[in-house]
Amino acid sequence: MSVAGGHLELRDVSVFYGERAALQSVTLDVSQGSQVAIIGPNGAGKSTLFKALVGLVPVRFGEILVEGHPSVEHRSAVAYVPQREEVDWRFPVTVHDVVAMGRYGRRSWLTKLTPGDREVVDACLRRLGVADLAKRPIGELSGGQQQRVFLARALAQEPHVLLLDEPFTGVDVGTREATFALLAELREHQVTVLVSTHDLEMAVSRFDRVVLLNGRLVSAGPPGQVFTKANLQEAFGGQMVVVDGKSIVVDQCCGGHGPVGAPDSCRCDSCDDPNCTDGEQNP
Repeated sequence: MSVAGGHLELRDVSVFYGERAALQSVTLDVSQGSQVAIIGPNGAGKSTLFKALVGLVPVRFGEILVEGHPSVEHRSAVAYVPQREEVDWRFPVTVHDVVAMGRYGRRSWLTKLTPGDREVVDACLRRLGVADLAKRPIGELSGGQQQRVFLARALAQEPHVLLLDEPFTGVDVGTREATFALLAELREHQVTVLVSTHDLEMAVSRFDRVVLLNGRLVSAGPPGQVFTKANLQEAFGGQMVVVDGKSIVVDQCCGGHGPVGAPDSCRCDSCDDPNCTDGEQNP
């Protein structure tokens, strides 16, 4: 994999759902090859940020640049792996079909895959350990297998920037370690990676840089610089408690249903999704 560049810039970016601001005046500069953890409470705008980067939601104010050019000109350079609950797993496609979708960002949907494309798809299936599942319907797989397939699809795109939205929620240890192994590989190839997560300990131990969001940018930089008591208090407010002098964040919604990263954490009307129903549990 050769990467021409993955420099990402957000300049005073604001995104609205109707009249409600999901992101306000976010300015951020992510250099090529960086691996960045995006942290914030439920409804902070983490998923909205990723959707704006790939054009799934419109930017009302500001601009997004990829490699110094408007992001609309470089959409194929940015790969996005959404949260699993956002995918319709009933759609009748095979594992091979899903991974092959990663090649169509570089050509028309009406164009057949070339032998070179098919080689890339097969290599990505092997790289994520799902080659033996190639003919299986995607809906029949476990959560961890589905996550590997979507990682293979992103890899097949040969991206300059990779966006992973909560990739470690509800997956097995093997998939988690396979994901970290892939991130290490992408670092060698200078692919820029942004990962949203609720796991502050992981952000500290695994990422060079952290972005702390709560509708706007609270802080960005090395974890030790970002994770101060003042910044965490500003981002998480009453969801932060101090025990024995240490800050502990409990991300709650709908009246409080669990700790940060709990797979059954609920979503409420403060989340990024404008269609979310108050009290609706994640699948």
